[in-house]
Amino acid sequence: MSQHVIVGAGTIGSGVARLLAGQGHDVRIVSRSGSGPVGERIERVTADASDADRLATLTAGAVALYNCANPPYHRWATDWPPLAAALLTAAERSGAVLTVMSSLYGYGPVDAPMTEDTALNSAPGTKGAIRNRMWSDALAAHGAGRIRMTEARASDFYGPGLRTTGHLAEYSVGRLLDGRRPLLLQGDPDAPHSWTFVDDVVRTLVTLACDERAWGRAWHVPTGPARSVNAMLAGIARTAGVPERRVQVLPAFAVRLGGVAVPFLRELAEVRHQFTGPFVIDSSAAQQTFGLAPTPLEDGLAGTVAWWREQARAAA
Repeated sequence: MSQHVIVGAGTIGSGVARLLAGQGHDVRIVSRSGSGPVGERIERVTADASDADRLATLTAGAVALYNCANPPYHRWATDWPPLAAALLTAAERSGAVLTVMSSLYGYGPVDAPMTEDTALNSAPGTKGAIRNRMWSDALAAHGAGRIRMTEARASDFYGPGLRTTGHLAEYSVGRLLDGRRPLLLQGDPDAPHSWTFVDDVVRTLVTLACDERAWGRAWHVPTGPARSVNAMLAGIARTAGVPERRVQVLPAFAVRLGGVAVPFLRELAEVRHQFTGPFVIDSSAAQQTFGLAPTPLEDGLAGTVAWWREQARAAA
């Protein structure tokens, strides 16, 4: 089987490592902490992936290089440029297919469902501009024949492994299952919103890396029909057998005040548009091309509840 290198040992990077190892591939997962899943075919390496020479050495002989890194929101402007450059260098020197996990930030505010043909916004904010620059640099390198690349774009995640960040994480799902009223940090809890299941992100990344039809363009991760925050939490409550509780939206002044001490909260204003009105993704291109499908909502919610309860048992 082949060698794959993954940068980032979070929920997605770890999921990709487990899936590839389960398929019989050798996996090297690179992170500053040296963390990640333990497995017979998984090698965990402690390294700074923004060191281009070091990353290129670690990627030598690999068929695919996955960018599953996720710098803290408030460090995107400083952390992403050198990391993105190092990934391009490593992909060029090794010949590995650069497979990028990305977001919808680059589209900016929208008034219709987003497809891969939706124009990238010329002024999408700092985070969107960084993502768009990373995309254009990688696409230019692909067009020049220096690398092979592809990119997966997903909406907000839900599912196992999401604890400290995300709108369906500890502030909402964790509190709901704990018998408390869930919180939404900003936006309209009844606005239609697309939610991408984490396992679907993992499967899509592996598919794109290994299928030549995927290279040279971006793809939306298979995602089910849009549902509001309240609808998602109601589904989680029913699945868990706990009382349904409508979400409490934090006042804008409270988010600003909290941002003084919590950098994550300070960064939310830039992506507020994603939760103030409909924010919907169309993933039909990837579904039709690769035969992928989003995980049924009932299965995704059951997996989410099971994971949170496992965490509670472990903590106890």
